[in-house]
Amino acid sequence: MNSLLAGLLPDGRRLHLQHGPIDLVIEAFGPRDEIGAAYRQARTRFETVLTELVEELAVLRQPVRDPRPGVAGPTAIRMMDAVWPHRDTFVTSMAAVAGSVADEVMASLIDGRSLDKAYINNSGDIAVYLTPGQTLRLGIVGQLFRPAIDGTAELSFDRPVRGVATSGWQGRSWSFGIADAVTVLAESAAAADVAATLIANNVNVEHPTIERAPASELDDQTDLGSRLVTVDVGRLDADGVAAALNKGMQTAQHMCDCGLITAAVLVLKDEIRAIGDVPAALPETAN
Repeated sequence: MNSLLAGLLPDGRRLHLQHGPIDLVIEAFGPRDEIGAAYRQARTRFETVLTELVEELAVLRQPVRDPRPGVAGPTAIRMMDAVWPHRDTFVTSMAAVAGSVADEVMASLIDGRSLDKAYINNSGDIAVYLTPGQTLRLGIVGQLFRPAIDGTAELSFDRPVRGVATSGWQGRSWSFGIADAVTVLAESAAAADVAATLIANNVNVEHPTIERAPASELDDQTDLGSRLVTVDVGRLDADGVAAALNKGMQTAQHMCDCGLITAAVLVLKDEIRAIGDVPAALPETAN
């Protein structure tokens, strides 16, 4: 297992923690001594997170269904809590791993500390901490490989959002769908993580320009088995884009109606759809 790396980034403000596939960037705001103590707490908690997850990996990679599988580690429990409401569809606890790690380290970061606000970015899945009167503005990126901000979301203490996650077919994990990006706002990073994954899976349509392959042929360690995942998306006509986005919007609307998410922004081929309470500035193409 890769060794743990920890240290401040060149700006002297943000803490970088990396262990195996987990890569966190943390920034806290407040008195200097409180930030230092918070960073030490986060590092201490982070030291065992990956080991704990590996110990329960066999269970966490299994599809979630009744009866609820038993897990013991605090991060694993967060994962199971996040995916459990979605057990009527195919989902494994790994769909919430990045957000759950961010939430778990955030809990240690703020424990007993007097901070104004903080965020933990786990490669795009973000846990947020805010105190009264504080806000945090996040950028929404519609294309993974195009470094441009397509919109912004300003989070505030009086809104329930404490987690943001983005998923798409070109992201770190395989997707059944063709979304360029689905960004979800929810009460926790874990909840946002699994919701973004499932909504992105359903931004989908059959089209000859879409290439798919069994996940197990691409990664023999995948939790998706032989299910087909998207490996390329070619040109789509307007009807195809609309049909795929509409399917994703139906899933997002259901999650909003059930109180599982606060808002979602779906992007495919420069077309944008938004649903829920999005505290954001989005391009005029959003509807």
